[in-house]
Amino acid sequence: MPRNLQQLQAQYNSAAASGPRRGMMGGGPGRSQAAKGKPKDAGKTVGRLLSYLKHYKGHIAVALICMLVSTLTSLAGSYLMAPVINKLTLTVVPNAQLKMSATEKIADGIITKVMGSGTTAWDYILAAVVLFCIVYSVGIITTYIQSRTMLKMTQGVMERLRNDLFEKLQKLPLRYFDAKPTGEIMSRFTNDVDNIEAMVSNSLLSIFSGIIMLVGTFVFMVTTNWILTVITVVFVPIFAWGGVAIGKLSRKHYSSQQAALGALNGYMEETVTGQNVIKVFNHEDECEEEFGALNGDMRGKQFKATFWGGVMGPIMGNTSQISYAVTVGIGGVLMVMGRLTPGGLTIFAQYSRQFAMPINQISQQMATIFSALAGAERVFDVMDTEPETPDVPDADPMPEMKGHVVLDDVSFGYIPGKTVLKHISLYAKPGQKIAFVGSTGAGKTTVTNLLNRFYDIDEGSITIDGVDIRNIKRDVLRRNIAMVLQDTHLFTGTVMENIRYGRLDATDEEVIEAAKTASAHSFIMRLADGYQTVIEGDGGNLSQGQRQLLNIARAAITKAPILVLDEATSSVDTRTERHIEEGLSKLMEDRTTFVIAHRLSTVRNADAIMVLEHGEIIERGDHDDLLAQKGRYYELYTGLTELA
Repeated sequence: MPRNLQQLQAQYNSAAASGPRRGMMGGGPGRSQAAKGKPKDAGKTVGRLLSYLKHYKGHIAVALICMLVSTLTSLAGSYLMAPVINKLTLTVVPNAQLKMSATEKIADGIITKVMGSGTTAWDYILAAVVLFCIVYSVGIITTYIQSRTMLKMTQGVMERLRNDLFEKLQKLPLRYFDAKPTGEIMSRFTNDVDNIEAMVSNSLLSIFSGIIMLVGTFVFMVTTNWILTVITVVFVPIFAWGGVAIGKLSRKHYSSQQAALGALNGYMEETVTGQNVIKVFNHEDECEEEFGALNGDMRGKQFKATFWGGVMGPIMGNTSQISYAVTVGIGGVLMVMGRLTPGGLTIFAQYSRQFAMPINQISQQMATIFSALAGAERVFDVMDTEPETPDVPDADPMPEMKGHVVLDDVSFGYIPGKTVLKHISLYAKPGQKIAFVGSTGAGKTTVTNLLNRFYDIDEGSITIDGVDIRNIKRDVLRRNIAMVLQDTHLFTGTVMENIRYGRLDATDEEVIEAAKTASAHSFIMRLADGYQTVIEGDGGNLSQGQRQLLNIARAAITKAPILVLDEATSSVDTRTERHIEEGLSKLMEDRTTFVIAHRLSTVRNADAIMVLEHGEIIERGDHDDLLAQKGRYYELYTGLTELA
């Protein structure tokens, strides 16, 4: 039966782990989705975003200067209309007594100087037009420079943000990736970062421009008529109260929308990568129903977020119309009383509407701002995740690791209080082959994860050549351990590049030799372009066995003294397995090898076999010794019981 919405939300929005699972690196904690959007410190988030601007102080200064000049030219250009209207009024009514404000007199004087020796009203208007052209040309030029500067700054900021996010991902422990679906992590890089970019490129510019316009308009309004200015400003608290009230609702719904989007992306990634399983078990209809539930949840939350984000503009716009009507009405009374000129009323009416424009402009950006803040919180949540435990200050560089491995009374659990491995002790001398067998979930892969320090042990110690692995540089440790996992992964690139991934400084000849060791050379030569054949889609054009052979070749090219084979031959047929046994034998020469296998025939030649059940070693010895004991290994080998 398909899961209901509550079950899906529990899966994709819960931060709790659900127990060990097999993943790209083997066992690990169960996956869970990011937590739902929670109310966080918006001020702190904004502060962190603004910290990315500190590298672009020069760009910001240029943009602000250009923005200031552009705003002033817009305001000044509008104000030049007042003396023109007054001049036309005097032409029609020569005896009219007009009481011009100080700024109107200044504008009139500037136009008169440009007019020169002209005396007619048309000369006056022509001079005003010349001034209009000069003023607005300056505004156009500064707006262009401002746009170019902001664009450079925005792209630089986003480049730094994406680099920081990706760099942090490289430092996160395997535990994080085991606990997060790929689609959820990708959502941080795509949707969330895109929302931040929209805010930085458009919303911040609108806010700065709006503030400058608001202050400039207020100054011009006060110098024109203080009574009308007071009336206009009275409506500002109404604008502010409405913006704050609607803003709180918008932010809450945008946080929920981003969380729902992450869950939807996680489910899409899961179903796309698992299409073969879905089709085998005929679960297409169930998947459609589950997707429909998540999509419907996303639709509802997106509707609320978009509605409350978009309703602010119309509400604030209609409020400004009321303010405009009241201002014009009272201004008309003042003009009749001789307290205001026709030109002053005209431009004040324009400024009254213009005074509300920055507030409307800022309010209309709230949808983008709240969406970006919700996305930024999710991005910074990744950046705030604890990275892998750093190397100790005096970590051993281990220049020549031989591969003497000892596990002494090791206990470990993925989740506190739930032990997976219990008091594991074993040793492997250089060149020895140690095998692990047992039921699924017994802890076999966990042992190798601990050896690589993908997770740190809770109790006991693991040493290599007598040095605790916690005292070895992590990159040195992993460079000396080659792994062939059950789950294969190939990168987009040529076959040659995928094999060389094991050692980037390997020559072409070494790559070919490694492929021959893994018995991959023959099938590679049958490909269209041989070693230069481009692999895409994780090797979708290759069989599972061929992909595994390339992974074995990747391990073969390393010079690591320790080798881990985690079900390395489980994806190849018996004939192919026989072909690569000789290559694996050569690969294991002079290397300490740990083998995890369900096919017990592959571990018969091991120097020691460890039988694990419920996180404990219940039997140990070589093949003959364990058969003679007629215990669990004997039952597994003779088929009396099955590995389950």
